Amino acid sequence: MEVATCLTTVHIRDSKVEEGPQLALSPTTWTPFVAYAVQG
Repeated sequence: MEVATCLTTVHIRDSKVEEGPQLALSPTTWTPFVAYAVQG
């Protein structure tokens, strides 16, 4: 997974499938997303 951050957006993609789908989340959405993912 690759993550790139800007002031208003967090861009996420699969590092093994660079031309595949991508996510673009706001920073306020990214934080709870990571917290949820860490829980397994």
